[in-house]
Amino acid sequence: MSKRSLQREKVMKTLYQIEIYKAANLNDEIDKLVKDIIQDEDDFFKTLLCGVIDNYDDLNKEANKYLLDWKINRLDKTGASILRMALYELDTDTPKRVVINEALNLAKKYSSTEVKNMINACLDKKIKE
Repeated sequence: MSKRSLQREKVMKTLYQIEIYKAANLNDEIDKLVKDIIQDEDDFFKTLLCGVIDNYDDLNKEANKYLLDWKINRLDKTGASILRMALYELDTDTPKRVVINEALNLAKKYSSTEVKNMINACLDKKIKE
């Protein structure tokens, strides 16, 4: 697995952990988690994690636009984290094919086939727009 693939997986896990903290109203823990984890990471990790956190609401709206008859909150927390991360990364210099492939690999590993298919369809619609 490439270094960036490992970093994406770590970002996804961090985003998942943030979702768990939000559900438990542990907002102070979110700030602590981000500060602790970000100090040991490189620019790619920081950009991806902070980009998703800073654009969270916009990424949710964008996901909902492409998820026909679904909303992002219907996905499992892991799948939603993968989707937000991929939507954010599609707007960076990373080749779109790489972003989609990485997102689908994470979804295959951590989510159901149904969620993986939803992520695939959503990302496909975005890049065709």
